[in-house]
Amino acid sequence: MIISTPVKSLIDTAAEQEVIESIWLTIWVSMAATVVFAILAIPLAYLLARYEFPFKRLVLGIIDLPIVVPHSAAGIAILGFIARDSFMGKTSSAVGLELIGAPAGIALAMAFVSIPFLINAAREGFALVPERLEKAALNLGASPATVFFTISLPLAWRSIVSGLVMMFARGMSEFGAVVIIAYHPMIAPVLIFERFGAFGLKYARPAAVLFIGVSLIVFVIIRLLSRKNKPNA
Repeated sequence: MIISTPVKSLIDTAAEQEVIESIWLTIWVSMAATVVFAILAIPLAYLLARYEFPFKRLVLGIIDLPIVVPHSAAGIAILGFIARDSFMGKTSSAVGLELIGAPAGIALAMAFVSIPFLINAAREGFALVPERLEKAALNLGASPATVFFTISLPLAWRSIVSGLVMMFARGMSEFGAVVIIAYHPMIAPVLIFERFGAFGLKYARPAAVLFIGVSLIVFVIIRLLSRKNKPNA
């Protein structure tokens, strides 16, 4: 695909405002979805790693469900949840937050299909933290919150960062769920699909090559930054 794409087509496509805005929208919305949903996902992963409770296996199954559900079907399910006549849709509209055809809805769709990668990676990281360290800190009078932030989180950080990177990358590549929630504004996968459907392979290919290149660059930068924060990685 890269060899078949003329350099001039790549340069012309890279200069198009629609392509620039689409790629930028994809990156920042996926990043925002990763950061916002991580606030709840990481503590949940800790609870799943440390505690046994009724229906835990059911909860684990629900977390993994987005991986196996067709993402167009996931988009339909999310649309029903956030539709303007639903409770969530009415509530968000009341506070001035639009979900359908808006970045917030795109972020929700991206998070739904990608959050299992973060939860599972973080849960495995927390499971590897020696419980005796946490119990010793508790016996010395540390609060559970202090133990979490000073022992569990730092020791599981490598797995958490890996999960964050995977969630971000998976969110960037999502198409099926997002296109149901928001055809406009267009994220890059939707833009590529729209160009392919309207004008064919020749017109869609430069945009696809550009998005792949940008995705690889962003992915490598994040990986390098995460390794820089962990000298022993």
